[in-house]
Amino acid sequence: MTTTPDFAAYIASLPRVLAGAAVLFRDDEGRVLLVEPNYREGWALPGGTIESDDGETPRQGARRETLEEIGLDREPGRLLAVDWVHGTGRPPLVAYLYDGGVLADADLKAIRLQEEELLSWRVVPRSEIPEHLPGALGRRVLAALDAVTDGSPTVELENGHRVA
Repeated sequence: MTTTPDFAAYIASLPRVLAGAAVLFRDDEGRVLLVEPNYREGWALPGGTIESDDGETPRQGARRETLEEIGLDREPGRLLAVDWVHGTGRPPLVAYLYDGGVLADADLKAIRLQEEELLSWRVVPRSEIPEHLPGALGRRVLAALDAVTDGSPTVELENGHRVA
């Protein structure tokens, strides 16, 4: 496919959106696996930026980030939530959240943190999600947990709030 200079200029003029993908893992008690990044305050889910410039899809990005961050190479399950998160000082973020299923004790023991980015990991009960994941991320995780529990389809969110 050939692009004309006009088409290339048109593409360059379009708005930009960031994209991230994460995986929601639970233990056999339903607690959620969180990781503690070293580059910012607070907790997160295993996941990160989708390398879309390299042709990576959200699902591929979630799998790659999970392998890099916690050493588990797992095909993500179904898409639980898509969240449009407005940014301050950055473009909006589209966040994809996939089901990682239940990790057995052996899986949890096999976690190997990416030392360049992560300090620690833990599992937390649903009741502690807002404390560990404030704002849109916490709301996204709670909506995804609801989708897992009730088997509902993918949840559409804006800043962690359901829109459909």
